[in-house]
Amino acid sequence: MRPVPHATPLRRAPVQRRSAERLARILDACAALLDEVGYDDLSTRAVAERAGVPIGSVYRFFGNKRQMADALAQRNLERFTERVAERLEVTGDRGWRHAMDVVLDGYLDMKRTAPGFSLVDFGNQIPVGTRRAEPNPRVADRLTALLARYLGREADDDLRRAFLVAVETADALVHLAFRVTPEGDEKVIGELREMLRAYLARTLD
Repeated sequence: MRPVPHATPLRRAPVQRRSAERLARILDACAALLDEVGYDDLSTRAVAERAGVPIGSVYRFFGNKRQMADALAQRNLERFTERVAERLEVTGDRGWRHAMDVVLDGYLDMKRTAPGFSLVDFGNQIPVGTRRAEPNPRVADRLTALLARYLGREADDDLRRAFLVAVETADALVHLAFRVTPEGDEKVIGELREMLRAYLARTLD
């Protein structure tokens, strides 16, 4: 199974710290405005005004708002994997079930607290209502590499396939949980945990 490529790169990658900080402000503004006005009413000019930067600074990095949303989704994925890795390092080796809970809890936390995440998460809902196939394999690739090291396993096709199925299942049921209640229905999430444990046990036990 081939790894999925990363999202479209920025028009120009930041080199200096000041430029990187400006890019971060632009993405923060984009995330906040997504929560406030939604994707359809999002504009690069509004993002520039919220970020306190010239409109040219936005176009230096992005050609349009779709590219900006894609970059926000990519940043979400980077932050998600970093937080999972940090949590696993703190808790130490407690087995794959613990690792799975760390992954799921990290995703639920971002779903509940990260600005703009309800619309873009890792890139599969923009334009609103669409569900592209690309982001979930990308998430599965990241988790395969991360958890293979944690579990002392080879990151082979069987492991990646198992994590891909787990990611696709979690994606569908987490969306269901948040349709049932705004904060995520705990009973649906509990069913998801049980399903993931039963499925992954075939590969990881």
